[in-house]
Amino acid sequence: MRKIESEMNSAIRNRTNWSKANTSVSVDDRTVTVRLHGNLIARLGDTFVQIFDGGWQSVTTKSRLNAILNDINPACGVYQKDWTWYLNDNLGTVPFTSGVEVNY
Repeated sequence: MRKIESEMNSAIRNRTNWSKANTSVSVDDRTVTVRLHGNLIARLGDTFVQIFDGGWQSVTTKSRLNAILNDINPACGVYQKDWTWYLNDNLGTVPFTSGVEVNY
């Protein structure tokens, strides 16, 4: 995991506002929002994480999402095969849909 992703996860766990380079974490009441280049890529609550591609299915977006998911549930992750993104979680593998909610 990249150093910036480790710091991002720490801010998420501690529910603190944080920003570095192209990634930011903001806390509003009980919801944590993660942005990459200003685009929403994750929203976390007490019992869920909702993930987005932010309009860019890039290597960096996927890396940030996987860092978040791995911290919450190491069995979850986003991967790419033949230019298509997939979400692997406790229930199996499904095509990735921006806005999909992963419960934990």
